[in-house]
Formats: sequence, structure tokens, C-alpha cells
Amino acid sequence: MDTRCSPSPPPARSLPARRPSRPPAASRATARVAAALLAASALLVSGCGAGGRGSDGTMAAALAALPMSTPSALSPYYTQKLSWRKCGATGFECATMKVPLDYDKPGSGDIKLAVSRKKATGKGRPLGSLLVNPGGPGGSAIGYLQSFAALGYPAEVRARYDMVAVDPRGVARSEPVECLDGRQMDAFTQTDVTPDDAREKDALVGADRKFAEGCGKHSARLLRHVSTVEAARDMDVLRELLGDRKLNYVGASYGTFLGATYAGLFPHRTGRLVLDGAMDPSLDARQLNLDQTAGFETAFKAFSADCVKRADCPLDGKDATPAQVGDRLERFFRALDAHPIPAGDADGRLLTESLATTGVIAAMYDESTWERLREALNSAMDEKDGAGLLSLSDSYYERDAHGHYSNLMMANAAVNCLDLPPAFDGPEQVEKAVPEFEKASPVFGPSLAWSSLNCTYWPVRATGEPHRIEAKGAAPIVVVGTTRDPATPYRWARSLTRQLSSGRLLTYDGDGHTAYGRGSSCIDSAIDIYLLRGTPPAQGKRCT
Repeated sequence: MDTRCSPSPPPARSLPARRPSRPPAASRATARVAAALLAASALLVSGCGAGGRGSDGTMAAALAALPMSTPSALSPYYTQKLSWRKCGATGFECATMKVPLDYDKPGSGDIKLAVSRKKATGKGRPLGSLLVNPGGPGGSAIGYLQSFAALGYPAEVRARYDMVAVDPRGVARSEPVECLDGRQMDAFTQTDVTPDDAREKDALVGADRKFAEGCGKHSARLLRHVSTVEAARDMDVLRELLGDRKLNYVGASYGTFLGATYAGLFPHRTGRLVLDGAMDPSLDARQLNLDQTAGFETAFKAFSADCVKRADCPLDGKDATPAQVGDRLERFFRALDAHPIPAGDADGRLLTESLATTGVIAAMYDESTWERLREALNSAMDEKDGAGLLSLSDSYYERDAHGHYSNLMMANAAVNCLDLPPAFDGPEQVEKAVPEFEKASPVFGPSLAWSSLNCTYWPVRATGEPHRIEAKGAAPIVVVGTTRDPATPYRWARSLTRQLSSGRLLTYDGDGHTAYGRGSSCIDSAIDIYLLRGTPPAQGKRCT
């Protein structure tokens, strides 16, 4: 596929725990920075242990498939009719579908999910629907579809597939989780996540509590029912309503966890699945965060090695080592911690250490953003102008010029905190873990460790646990891993491939978050052939 004239992909998301420093936890879908935005790479975390083992070394249980027949209580959902209407740009249609709030109690209420599609444009034999998801959790799949996938995917793919997206429950257009207003989110994102004393620790805990309480107050009905398992079951309802015998799907970042979960629950309804920037479902929250921390360090080392070759590098001269570059960035962060700098913000925000860290992490998702990061660092370090780093941070959080935030970070926390028990029980455990996180990343470790407190005070208990996904009986599933991915470590792709009974690993030896549509003709060709012909790449195929 020739990608030279294609739009740049928007955010494949795997967001770190609390802010851009924790795990997606990819994702969340507005531009390539976002696309590459949102945790850890194989070069730094290169263990080759058996897939499916948690951080305590025990083997996680496998996700059990659901019965092949649809329960009669769910029949009204599987037989509803979608009423399509024109929406957005030319060629797009939108509809609303209903799913049960609680699949165990279908009569307890419904959730309305927003769906969009762009029908196949070519004359070849139709291949049905291709569902896409950019990750997060919390990224808008409809936003991704309408801004990129239905316009920028290869013409051959768009000619044969109806391009389809559904915003998962609690996300964007699908009854979004709500927690804080714009001003409250401004305060939350500026919270110091490298506390130096008891007062700052109390402030951090207070901020996480306030965020959690806001979600419980404004979204109480939804918070127990936004899990990845429920979102995957929603996708099966949509598959049936679209008239597809099997689900064809491209998921990036957290979208790989969603897609793999679908395959685990419905292996015999799984069609052609591409899981790009894979997550490892067998890991607990602490290990996910630690792996992501190492991944951001690997990405930062790649940025540093590139930076010192350039005349405009703000982080020491061309003979500097990555460690020296990191030391200077750490000193800059410490200076901001004591004295934030002006950022020309209409709402009076200064560039704080937390916002600057977020801005740097945001740029780690895509190497095409490194030039912009150098410019932003030069302005902040030499001219005391924080506008560039603040802009990068705002793009990460999806904050607009009017101070409004999308619900990306709110949905992200709601899904993550339901899918896994919290990484830590309280600040005392974080303090003990900081040295390990700092070893994984001297630059980002402390902030990412403290950011892992985000689920500790969540108002509902987690319903999920670490688990393996085998999907026995599924057709071949293509798992894509990038060797220096900052947000979804390459080792996660290898682990997921080993877990899946029909997994095929496709490796991109390169930088940035995810691989499809980002410039590698080798990757793009392998995935296009799989989507169009059903022929997966050879096991272990590597691309540059």
C-alpha cells in the first residue's frame, strides 16, 4: 500500500494509569500525536518468560468462551433494527443501538450506543463490515473512523469493506462517563505527581479521591458496567445487526485488548482480527504500569539519541549520552516543580512539572513529533515560554482552546479501574515501589509510580482479574508489535501471541506507538493481504 497521500493516523491509545504516565492504558483520537499517544518496549524489558504469567509468577486463568447459542433473554437486542441516517461528512451514516446495561440481568435497563459506518466504495466482492477501534480505553472509535480509518485506510480495503465503528459504552457519544468539569480537570491535570513531603502526598491523594468521587456522583449507573468484557459483548450484538456471520476487526493499543477479549468470548464468530500495539491481558495493574514505565524510557532513549545529533537539541551537545540527556530533563522538571513558568494560556495556567511531563510523554508516541518536542523544550528551557509543552499536554488530554475536555480520561479510568484491581492500596505502597519504577525509568519512573494510585479510591470494586486469552477455535489472529513502542511494550505482543491458539506475530522494528498505516510498506502489505484474502503473514515475520 502506498501511504504517501493518506492522512496521518490519529491516536491509537493506550493511556497510562492516571495521566500520560500510566498505562492505558492506551489510547485516547484527533491527530497523529494523539494516535501515537498513549506504555513499554522490548529493548528495555526483554524478558522471555512464558506468556500468561502475572507479576507474582503464577499462571493466570484463561478467559472462558461464552455458549455458541444466544440466550433467549438477549434476543430483543440481537434482533433490533438499526435506523441509519446521514451524518458527518459525505458518505457517512449513523445509527443508535441498544444493549443491556447488565448482561446478567438484561431486564435491568439499557444503554444506547452510537454507531457509524461508511459503506464499501468498490466493485469487488463485498467482504462485509470491518470494525475499528483506536484504543484508550476512552478513545472515540467514531471519531477515529470519520477522521481517519474510513478515509485513510488503503483504497482496496475501503472498496471491499463497510468501515464501521461503535463508541464503547461510557465513551464519547455512547452515554459518556462524566466526572469533573473543565476547571476541575485543569486542577486535576496540574496536580503534583512527584510529591516531596506529606502535604504534597495528601494533595495528590485528595485529587485522586475527588476525581473518583466525581465519577461516582455523575455516572453512578454506568460505573459498574463499562468493562472490556461488556464492550466486547456489545460488539457481538453489533456484528449480528450488521448481518455479518463473523466479526472482522482492526484494533490498536487498548483496542487489541478489546479485540482479543471478543475472540476469547466468541472464538467461532471471530473473523479477520488485527491487533496492533498489543496489550497483555495476563498482567496485573502494577506490572502493566511498570512495563509501560520502562517503555517510555526506551522511547525517550531513542529520542535522546536522535536529539543529540541535531543542532537544535536543547538537551546537551552532540557527544552527550542518553543518561546525560535524561539528567538535564530531570533538572528541568525539578526547576518547574519549584517555579512553574508562563505558557501564554488564556485561562492563566502555568507550565507545571506535571503538565511538562505529560507534554514530553505525549511526544514519545510518534517520532514525527520529536521536532515539535525539541522546539517546545527550547522555548521552555531557554526563553521560559511553556506554550509548546502545554499544547502537547492539552493534545494528550484532549482539552480544547475553550477549556473543555473530551471524556477520554474519565472513560479511561472507569474502564481500567473495573478491568483490574488497583496497582497499589495506598501511598505507603507507592513509596516502597518508587525505587523499582525509578530503575525502569530515571526520567519518568517516580511520576508514573505515583500516577498508579488512580484506581485506589475508585467507588466501585473491580470485576476483572488478570487472565490469559486463548480463543481456541478462532481463525488466525494477527498480532502486531513494535520493538520500541512506548505505550504497549513489544514483549506484550509476544506474550499475547503465545496465549492465542491461532496468534501470528508480525513485528515492526522501529519507533512509535502501533505500526499499521505509519509508513512501513512491509507492515501495511502484510495486513492488507490478510484483510483482503484472509492469508496471515508467516509466523515471526519482521518488517522495518
